[in-house]
Amino acid sequence: MSAAIQAVELVKTYPGGRGRPPVHALDGLSFEVAAGTVFGMLGPNGAGKSTTTKLLTTLAVPSAGTAAVAGRDIVREPAAVRARIGHVSQGSAADPVLTARENLRLAGRLRGMRPTEARQRADSLLEEFGLAEAANRAAGKHSGGMRRRLDVAVALMHRPQVLFLDEPTTGLDPESRSAMWTEIARLAADGGLTVVLTTHYLEEADRLADRLMIVDHGRKVVEGTPAELKAAAGARSLDEVYAHYAGRRFDTEGAAA
Repeated sequence: MSAAIQAVELVKTYPGGRGRPPVHALDGLSFEVAAGTVFGMLGPNGAGKSTTTKLLTTLAVPSAGTAAVAGRDIVREPAAVRARIGHVSQGSAADPVLTARENLRLAGRLRGMRPTEARQRADSLLEEFGLAEAANRAAGKHSGGMRRRLDVAVALMHRPQVLFLDEPTTGLDPESRSAMWTEIARLAADGGLTVVLTTHYLEEADRLADRLMIVDHGRKVVEGTPAELKAAAGARSLDEVYAHYAGRRFDTEGAAA
């Protein structure tokens, strides 16, 4: 199986100021994501998850190391990377004044789609994401769950190869969260699309991810399938796995000491 993402010794350092030392957000992070899989990133706040996503989506440049997304180098070919990815950030990207249909068509046109193509793609996604009945309602009047589904649909307008989901269900009620899980699982099952999922919900990661990586202090703590991580930690749930690795010190290879 080919790799949709290859990251090698990624480092991201932010300068200090006013006597404060530099901040090492990433400290030699390496991993691969197989094409057509769901890859989950777990870790506490400040662990480096969001920084990793920013680098891979070309929103920031690494201080050192290399990475390729969909076969394109994130530093040398940022435009090519952006053409091949979709990104759903923690905040909604939809214009609250525009309708769901208008948001989708606008996203398509900004991606270079012709009007007819954008219209057809938008109508298809409205049906797929259960938004057809609310297609002509302003996005700002949608429920939280509907807005998140619209955000994902917008990110899929141009048929990306890799979809980045940064905390996609944060703030949703349990029913809306479950509906979003169903949508993500459907996207993965359709084949071809690679999903990178950043989440704090361990149940979400366990249910959706083919492979998981726990990061802390900008380094990889452990990586494997949910079943492998549970077996290695002698745990019955990812909550127990997370507790098992919490507070560990790690050697220069990023493995548990």
